[in-house]
Amino acid sequence: MSNVYSWLKKCWGYIKSHPYLCTFTLFMVWISLLDQHSIYSIIQDYRQSKSYEREKADYLEKINNYTKMLEELQTNDENLVKFAREQYYMRAADEDVFIVQEK
Repeated sequence: MSNVYSWLKKCWGYIKSHPYLCTFTLFMVWISLLDQHSIYSIIQDYRQSKSYEREKADYLEKINNYTKMLEELQTNDENLVKFAREQYYMRAADEDVFIVQEK
């Protein structure tokens, strides 16, 4: 028990002799670990922003693909008929449509 007491006494003596250094150290610990804008939250925000950037790139690629498809459908009647048959299972009056699904 006296070991702990002597250690606390040394710490208190150090704090009393270096108050600015101790205050600065406590401030840095608070800012870097416990604050709302700590290093941990900054890293999380950075990872989240990278994830959003990847999603944005994927969505832009999809938009470009759909824009090209729309342009092809608006300019070529054969592509429009093909799209209607494949996507909406449309048929001509004298045809039968069989849908085969893979398991």
